[in-house]
Amino acid sequence: MSDAAAALSLTGITKAYNHGKPNEVSVLRGVDLEVAAGEVVALVAPSGAGKSTLLHIAGLLDVADSGTVSLAGQDFSKLSDRKRTAARRQDIGFIYQFHHLLPEFTALENVALPQYANGVLAAEAQARALDLLSRVGVDGRADHRPAALSGGEQQRVAFCRALANEPRLLLADEPTGNLDPGTSDQVFEALMALVRDTGLAAVIATHNPELAARMDRIVRLDHGKLSAA
Repeated sequence: MSDAAAALSLTGITKAYNHGKPNEVSVLRGVDLEVAAGEVVALVAPSGAGKSTLLHIAGLLDVADSGTVSLAGQDFSKLSDRKRTAARRQDIGFIYQFHHLLPEFTALENVALPQYANGVLAAEAQARALDLLSRVGVDGRADHRPAALSGGEQQRVAFCRALANEPRLLLADEPTGNLDPGTSDQVFEALMALVRDTGLAAVIATHNPELAARMDRIVRLDHGKLSAA
């Protein structure tokens, strides 16, 4: 797969902490990964192996010591902070283990807010927000604030917020990790349906082997290296 064909391309990514000190820790040791548009990749790793670091680098939240990060063929590794921020806002969606919804806003408003930041008019932003909420079955709760939603509903709203600006790439770090097994399965199905409908590329970190097996491909991060699981 060439960079031009890849929604995400990581090449030779290295990352270490405490450089030059006795307690220096090398987290990533030359990671290569390409993810095509429409492909969902499961990232599996032991605790402390660096999966969050890898996701942060792929999502332009952190900078690698060496290597390149390309989105749709464009190298973002050496761009200014301003351009990296713009890329994160427009091209990348993030989902975390905790929903991080803004408590003072309704579900609809939480999904509309990222669109406002991109200059989308209120009526259009709210219409898209309601459409996304309907796809995951929580449109009937659109006017509820996060505290009035169940854990599964909160996470579904977080999925919609991550996709509000129609990103090219979705990065998720244990997106169902805080949910009970039954709710986790339902919420994961909702996430996969959203991803399939939009055709974006996705990298989803999970400790759950059953969820990983339902994705297109599994890669394992261990001792700083990435390999097919």
